[in-house]
Amino acid sequence: MPSKRTTDCCCPNPDCPFAGKRAAGNIVLHSSFKLKRGRRRRYRCTACARTFCSTTTTPYHRIQYSKNLFDEVVAMSVEGVSKSAIARIKGISWNTVARWLERAAAAARRFNDAMTQGFSLDELQLDEIRTFAPRKSEVCWVFTSIEVRSRLWPSTVVGRRSYRNTEKLLRETIHRGEFATPFLITTDGFKYYKRVVQQLLGPACLYGQVQKMWRNNRVIKVERAPILCSDWRLKDALLDSEDSSTLNTSFIERLQLTIRQGSSYLGRRSSGTSSSPSQNFSSEARL
Repeated sequence: MPSKRTTDCCCPNPDCPFAGKRAAGNIVLHSSFKLKRGRRRRYRCTACARTFCSTTTTPYHRIQYSKNLFDEVVAMSVEGVSKSAIARIKGISWNTVARWLERAAAAARRFNDAMTQGFSLDELQLDEIRTFAPRKSEVCWVFTSIEVRSRLWPSTVVGRRSYRNTEKLLRETIHRGEFATPFLITTDGFKYYKRVVQQLLGPACLYGQVQKMWRNNRVIKVERAPILCSDWRLKDALLDSEDSSTLNTSFIERLQLTIRQGSSYLGRRSSGTSSSPSQNFSSEARL
C-alpha cells in the first residue's frame, strides 16, 4: 500500500531539488517515535530519500519537552527572569534553559534576516543605544535603524561604538531595502555617520543631522543641518514626507524606547542584565 502524501511540510535537505517547496508531492508519511508526552511523526522525501520530523529546522527539534514549555522559558527570559529562576520554576536543568535560549536567539535572527527583505527605502533614521554586558564597566552599543514610512526595523548591530559597526548597520539596511530615487537619512551628530553615508551612498541620498546640546541632563538647544545635500533639496524631501515636517530623529528614538521597555536586558535599572553582547541582540530579535 503506498504511503500517504502530505503538503504540510517540505524537505529540509538543501541538496534536494524540492528543498523548501511545499505541496510538491514529494513528502510521504514514514513512521513515528515516542516522546515523554505523546508521539511525533516522521516524514520521508521521495526525491532524496531523507527522513525528518515535523520539528526539523525549528528550535523545537529534539527537545524532550512540550513546545509550550519552550515558549514559556523564552518569554520569561525576555521579561528578565534569570536562568536559575526559570530552571527552579519549570523544574528543568539550568543547562537546558541556556541551550533553549541560544536556540531561540538563533531562530529569531534567521527569521528576521529572511523576512526583512525587499522593502522600500523612503526615509531612514539611524541611532544607537548604550548598554553594558556583562558588567557596567564594559560598555556595549546597540545600533538600530528604522524605515520611517513603513515603521520597519530592518537591521541591528551590537558591539563597540566604532566606524566598523556604523558601516555594518547602514550596509545591511541598504542591502535589504530597495530605492529608485535619493531618499532621506537622518541621524544625530555621531562623528562616523557622515563618513559612512558618504562612502556607501553619496549622491544617492539626502542626509541631514540633528545635533542636541545638553546641560544638566536636559536638552537646551537643537540644531538641524543638511550635510550631504543643499537646503532646498532637504526642504523638498521634507515636504514630500508623509511623517516629517522638520528634520528629526523622533521615530528612531521611539523605537529605542520600545526596545528598552520590551526587553529587561536593555533596561537602565534591571536585575536581569545581559551576560554577553549577543544576548542583547537575541533579546531584541525576540520582541
